[in-house]
Parts: sequence; structure tokens; C-alpha cells
Amino acid sequence: MDPHRAERVSEGLREELDELINYEMTDPRVGAASVVEVHVSPDLRRAHVQLLLQGSAEEQAETLAAITHAKQFLRKQLSVRLQLFHTPDLLFEAALPTTLGAKAPQILRRIKRGRAKSEKNSIS
Repeated sequence: MDPHRAERVSEGLREELDELINYEMTDPRVGAASVVEVHVSPDLRRAHVQLLLQGSAEEQAETLAAITHAKQFLRKQLSVRLQLFHTPDLLFEAALPTTLGAKAPQILRRIKRGRAKSEKNSIS
């Protein structure tokens, strides 16, 4: 088997899943989510999909639940689009913990301004 096949499949899955989730899913529970990375097992049977979720912790949990619920729809669309003989089983997980993910925009703004939080305030 081609050693780079898993890399090509994972990149194809990432691109198509990002498009499917952001533009073709009509579930109102799906908020802002982008596919960060897809890790495909060497036998191409499983794919771990890391999602960058935005919003509050509750919104992130709802988005992840809705995407997980639509797993069969996503697999079917991927099999048609990528023309794979066997479409991997999709396992979705958040790229950042929900508590940190909700604070990510604020943290990025602070980094952009060049001001980090003081040590005694950062421990919660």
C-alpha cells in the first residue's frame, strides 16, 4: 500500500468535512465549527476528527452532539464525494477543552495586544 495514502485520505476528509459541516448541514444546533485536523488509522477504518468549536461551553457541547448525531449523513456524503471503497468511521472530538475553547478569542486578543495575564490572576 502507498505510504502516503493515509495522508491524502486524511487531507481529503478534512477539506470535505469542513465544507459539509459549515455549508451543507441544516441542523440549527450546529454553531461555528471548523475541522482542524483528521487522523486516519493506518488501516483506514477509523478517522479521529478534531473540531475547533466557538461559542459558550453549552453551545460547543450542542454543536459537537449535533455533528456526532449526523455521523452517518457525513459518512455517506464523504463516500460519494471522495469515492472511497470503505469510508472510515468518524470519531469527533473538540480540539480544545470546552472551558478553554470558550476563552480562546479573549486569549488571542490578549496575545495580539502583547499583554499576558499576571501569574496570580491566571490561576483559577
